[in-house]
Amino acid sequence: MMDFPWLTTIILFPIVAALFIPLIPDKEGKTVRWYALIVGLIDFAIIIYAFYTGYDLSNPDLQMVESYSWVPQIHLNWSVGADGLSMPLIILTGFISTLAILAAWPVSFKPKLFYFLMLAMYGGQIAVFAVQDMLLFFLVWELELIPVYLILSIWGGKKRLYAATKFILYTAGGSLFILIASLAMAFYGDTVTFDMQAIAAKDIGTNLQLWLYGAFLIAFGVKLPIFPLHTWLPDAHGEATAPAHMLLAGILLKMGGYALFRMNAGMLPDAHAIFAPALVILGVVNIIYAALTSFAQRNLKRKIAYSSISHMGFVLIGLGSFTNLGTSGAMLQMVSHGLIGASLFFLVGCTYDRTHTLMLDEMGGVGKKMKKVFAMWTTCSMASLALPGMSGFVAEVMVFIGFATSDAYSLPFKIGVVFLAAVGVILTPIYLLSMLREILYGPENKELVEHEELVDAEPREVFVIACLLVPIIGIGLYPKILTQIYDATTVQLTAKLRQSVPSLVARETEAEAQLSQLYQAPTLVD
Repeated sequence: MMDFPWLTTIILFPIVAALFIPLIPDKEGKTVRWYALIVGLIDFAIIIYAFYTGYDLSNPDLQMVESYSWVPQIHLNWSVGADGLSMPLIILTGFISTLAILAAWPVSFKPKLFYFLMLAMYGGQIAVFAVQDMLLFFLVWELELIPVYLILSIWGGKKRLYAATKFILYTAGGSLFILIASLAMAFYGDTVTFDMQAIAAKDIGTNLQLWLYGAFLIAFGVKLPIFPLHTWLPDAHGEATAPAHMLLAGILLKMGGYALFRMNAGMLPDAHAIFAPALVILGVVNIIYAALTSFAQRNLKRKIAYSSISHMGFVLIGLGSFTNLGTSGAMLQMVSHGLIGASLFFLVGCTYDRTHTLMLDEMGGVGKKMKKVFAMWTTCSMASLALPGMSGFVAEVMVFIGFATSDAYSLPFKIGVVFLAAVGVILTPIYLLSMLREILYGPENKELVEHEELVDAEPREVFVIACLLVPIIGIGLYPKILTQIYDATTVQLTAKLRQSVPSLVARETEAEAQLSQLYQAPTLVD
């Protein structure tokens, strides 16, 4: 069983299963949704089984590696593998995608096409985190955009075509930089290869690394998203449905963060040493700008969308910290935000289904009639504002301490970054608590109560939120349950990045020399 192609099976199973959906005799979607849910559960079960049987927590290198020659004429191989950077996100993808299928239960318009796209996204998203061939990475990165575009343009809101078109233009335009940079790296040197490990081993000059790093930063900065490449996200979230929200916030944004870890930091360490201060500054801008913008939003979806942009700024700060703690915190923040973002956007969908409005001015006092919704909104908002005991608190504290203790930056720079990031952290509870007050507290909006039936949450909705809160609280109380999956890999990555900073290398060499002299010093004996 150790030689079984687990990752290939995990990727292809939901895609192949989706091909049978047109054959199911079901017009209303009642059978199709059960079929899609069962496929999602089976694939997630395979992911967990493969993780527990085939993944070594202490091994920092690629595991479960599979490589097959696909199109040898253009050096394209089906090459997949998992390490500490990809395995947590593969598990997250299976978990969120399965819950998103359950969240899509009320979908009745073109159900076969909808669930076909959901299962196709399931496999495509896992492929992005698993493939180890640059050309194959570009292909799955592009193919994954098609289901998102169709789900936005067919099942979205009134401005769905505008939002979907903007999404595809931004993301597909950014993908061109991935293709150009990938080809440049593949053809550099004496050998032509798209294998990521082989490319990482090439001795690419610093000047070329800087150009490649900049190209990747634009492409992945669109998906993360990084200011000012972020404007597609509020529009996409503003028109998306609840399951699409969960996939956008829970998984798609993490693709940008993962790619920055894998390509920018892992394959271009010398350029990362130069770009790192800019990443940290962009992270601070993300946190402050998006928090202030979220505070000003009156549309509930756009408010949560800008909140997502703000929280992803911590990933950039952690990635640029050059410390084990900061890098670990950035990875933890990606997983934590995937869970918290999915829960908040699911609740936005639940609230809209009952109130049929997204404007905060038209809500008020709905918590009196929807007590379960009230409890879920409050708990998930506490997780988003980094309440101690929740995963968000642990991730943000790790990033703060990791950057504050970094020896790669001057003290004034660290003080400025920590202070500004802390301002963003202070703004977060302000806009989240004010949002809760406008939705749930205060006097009821009589017009809303008279025209809408404010029924409380049904068991399916409670179950989805409960499934998301279990890991949110579990990681918050015992972070090692997640950090042990990627610690070996992030420690190795941080050591590699530190070797690209001359001042850090000189400092560590001096410390080693002093330690050696200490052990060699003569001692007095009686």
